[in-house]
Amino acid sequence: MKLPRLLTAFLLSVILLSPVALTAKPLRIVRPERVGMDSQRLLRADSAIQDAIDKGNIPGAVLAVVRHGRMAYLKAYGNRQVYPTRLPMTTNAIFDMASCSKAMSTALCVMRLCEEGKIRLLDPVNLYIPDFKDWTENGETTTIRIQHLLTHTSGLPAYASVNAVESDKRPAPDALMRHISQLRRLAEPGTEFRYSCLNFITLQHIVETVSGESLRQFARRHIFDPLGMNHTDYLPCAPDAEGRWHNTARPCWAAEGEDDTAWREFVAPTERQADGSVLSCMVHDPLARLLNGGISGNAGVFSCAEDIAVLCAALQNGGEWDGHRILQPQTVRLLRTVPAFAARFGRTMGWDNSSAYASCNGDLLSSETYCHTGFTGTEIVIDPQNDCSVILLINAVHPDGGKGVVRLRSVVSNAVAASIVE
Repeated sequence: MKLPRLLTAFLLSVILLSPVALTAKPLRIVRPERVGMDSQRLLRADSAIQDAIDKGNIPGAVLAVVRHGRMAYLKAYGNRQVYPTRLPMTTNAIFDMASCSKAMSTALCVMRLCEEGKIRLLDPVNLYIPDFKDWTENGETTTIRIQHLLTHTSGLPAYASVNAVESDKRPAPDALMRHISQLRRLAEPGTEFRYSCLNFITLQHIVETVSGESLRQFARRHIFDPLGMNHTDYLPCAPDAEGRWHNTARPCWAAEGEDDTAWREFVAPTERQADGSVLSCMVHDPLARLLNGGISGNAGVFSCAEDIAVLCAALQNGGEWDGHRILQPQTVRLLRTVPAFAARFGRTMGWDNSSAYASCNGDLLSSETYCHTGFTGTEIVIDPQNDCSVILLINAVHPDGGKGVVRLRSVVSNAVAASIVE
């Protein structure tokens, strides 16, 4: 039976606007050998992670390896939680991504606005934040630009005092930006590399000013939703009248009518607090949690290995996955390339190529590899030349600060690189 033309058009629009049509599919899981990797050599990564667990350096971890647009390896190790009770790690555990938020959200949002013609990387910061001070010395002024924020060459200090900002009577996010705008600049822009959370909080305000949306909304609409990253979100939070912290909005993965216990189930906790409680479902970073309400340019994204794997596949595929494009190929190339003005610092536009912070790349991946890490223990490593990505998620600060994972990250990347046989 032939359907009337109007009914056919209506049904087609329903199909096109359905969630299935609007989001990309997760990566297909295959044996390592299907994508030119040796599964036996990958076991060396297992051994390194298990050794760190056995020594008490970390409670557990999830490792994902992406190659040629497929999930070649996905494993969970140890425990997601060891205090106050012990819970096993699972491959779908959701982690506080900490500073990986800078690369996987804030930087991508900036690039998206750049594509839309709404900003340019050479724009002065004070074009968007009028009271933001430039570098001034001996009567000479040098402009701080968006590209300086992205490459950590702005001259801003590394961090800010929560107490100093809280003394301002304005609402906390506004007070924090006011504080950053007036802080003493420590170097002329473009002359020194100083890794700074303040750079990316400033970028957050630019994104929000230009887009008219919160960073959470913009990232959700342009990055996470199109790629089907359905377990990736910022978790807004605030204290109640008694000073107890709680979530003020539910994450994207919370089903309608589901109680809070259910959506929290797979979130890996971080650090034990002075009162004996453990931070869970609220960002660990103090500036992001205490002053930015959980939505912050420097930290705040929560995600899982399978979601990040789709993001890596999209970036390896020129900004598109499963027919859903988040960035143009030329934008992705810019994103992973160290610009000439920052050549000696090794930082790309929001990611890291060869600075001292890039040791997670290991020794065996290509020189084109770019990466980012998070204080909680997370890392994302992407090698365009070998078409291979390493996602290592650890809640290393649980329950009491951890013992550092710098060496472990490098060892795991080396094991993955050595497993590439064709």
